[in-house]
Amino acid sequence: MIRGIRPLLRGSTYSGVLFAYCGALASLPLLPFALLPAALWPSGPESVRIVLVLLVWAVLVGSAGLVRPVRRALVASARRLLQVPLPNPVAGRRASGSPGLDRWRTPLWLVLHVAVGWMGAMAGGMLFIMGIALPGNWIGAEARLSLFGSSLQASGGWSWVVAAVFIVLAVTICVLVTKLLRWSAPRLLGPSAAERLALAAEREMRLAERNRIAHELHDSIGHTLTAATIQAAVAGEMLSADPVAARAAMRSIEESTRAALEDLDYVLGVLREEQSGTAPTRTLADLPGLLDRLRHAGAVVEPELSGELAQVQGTLSRAAYRIVQEGLTNALRHGAGGPIGIKVVAGPDALDLTVVNRTGARTDPGARPGAFPTSGHGLSGLTERVRLLHGEFRAGPDGTQHWRLAVRLPVRASA
Repeated sequence: MIRGIRPLLRGSTYSGVLFAYCGALASLPLLPFALLPAALWPSGPESVRIVLVLLVWAVLVGSAGLVRPVRRALVASARRLLQVPLPNPVAGRRASGSPGLDRWRTPLWLVLHVAVGWMGAMAGGMLFIMGIALPGNWIGAEARLSLFGSSLQASGGWSWVVAAVFIVLAVTICVLVTKLLRWSAPRLLGPSAAERLALAAEREMRLAERNRIAHELHDSIGHTLTAATIQAAVAGEMLSADPVAARAAMRSIEESTRAALEDLDYVLGVLREEQSGTAPTRTLADLPGLLDRLRHAGAVVEPELSGELAQVQGTLSRAAYRIVQEGLTNALRHGAGGPIGIKVVAGPDALDLTVVNRTGARTDPGARPGAFPTSGHGLSGLTERVRLLHGEFRAGPDGTQHWRLAVRLPVRASA
């Protein structure tokens, strides 16, 4: 019994009834316009005039749904009062397969909303008033029940029974009104097929942007922190023995962190959806500066650059810089010290990038176990970046004491 009464006591039921009644009241200003055809045809049959008034009223109510802001307001109010999870309409999107059908979904919802509101208000209100007034005979009315030719006058104790039945029926109508509106709202106010595709496309774009931001943070901030950690260790070791080298390491930390802050400011601006300006670009032209910072950190770098690197432009040049940067970061984190070989060859058809470092126990100053915790996403991020550029990616042991990262990016595919 209690389980059956619970749906009647929910706040969503009463807010749904309020939503239905508000729709009915909002249609009242259109009633005088709907009565005009009946007033212009006073000699017509009464039933025909009533049907004509209802049709004109439905057309006037439904036409309000053709205005785009009306649908947004209906979605917001239905989400609030009916407690239906409805996404906001996608601006400027219409169904490509059936634009006419989707366009009339909101007018149909408005007509249904108003019709259900008026029927619920009249039927529920009448039953509720009768249920309250009948036991005390406040309005001088009597109830008589007729069934199969027999009749029973509801007086005395029976009037209370009939009143209780009327109250239950009034509450039941409220529940049915709410359930009908909650059932129809997702079907008429929910996103159409084209809007669902548009929402999916927007989600995909947001995920792609967030993934790109994650790559930028991993590449730039991760590399800077790795290099700064080693540089700080070198500066600490040489602070008393070689102050000049220690100061050079400190300056290198300053330069590296300043570049990382530029990248971080840009990323935070994108995440906050602000106008963050132009993204800081790092291309193959910035590769000498990156190698100099590594030398200040105490790393031995053996670069081999060949080909027309200046002719590598755009996305390919930026991606190549990040790939080399990630390869150097991995060499600093996981390598055993010793020279790091870097080879960049720009050919007419492809750009080859190679980073080779020693493996085993580290010999660098300040290198301690667990000093460089990693997320494990470095190689997977590189693989995805190379795949998007239609390139080839290889990473793994090169003999017994070396690790090789080799990437080949086609020049024509990136144009």
